[in-house]
Amino acid sequence: MASLKHYFKSFFLAELLQGMSVTGKYFFKNKVTLQYPEEKTPISPRFRGLHALRRYPNGEERCIACKLCEAVCPAMAISIESAQRDDGTRRTTRYDIDLTKCIFCGFCEESCPVDSIVETHILEYHGEKRGDLYFTKEMLLAVGDKYEEEIAAARAADAKYR
Repeated sequence: MASLKHYFKSFFLAELLQGMSVTGKYFFKNKVTLQYPEEKTPISPRFRGLHALRRYPNGEERCIACKLCEAVCPAMAISIESAQRDDGTRRTTRYDIDLTKCIFCGFCEESCPVDSIVETHILEYHGEKRGDLYFTKEMLLAVGDKYEEEIAAARAADAKYR
């Protein structure tokens, strides 16, 4: 009996008709396709995108070269070199992030005691070569300077959850 039932299902193309009924059901409904460059989907407040290094309001960089972000990075995408300044404080001389290795886990920004390294809401960046996604300290500071208001607003909105 089961083989006879299977024969009729395959002869009358029951699976094909079932699939066509699903297609027909959605054919006349409103479409949900977005035209990407003009229309954008909302981004979560906790989205993690391009990295940035922040500065204090007086213009001094925040990073104190504690190297916690380098130690906690599971992909080993961050490399830091530091030096002691004349006033006895330690600052970075080199801060590099290889975004081809980065898995955007957010551990670096969570481990930073001075809120220096952050992941912004910027998702539209690219590199034509592998070297284009190797961000140096100057490039990260430039991103931080350009988007400081957005970064500060996002950090303030997320502060009650930290």
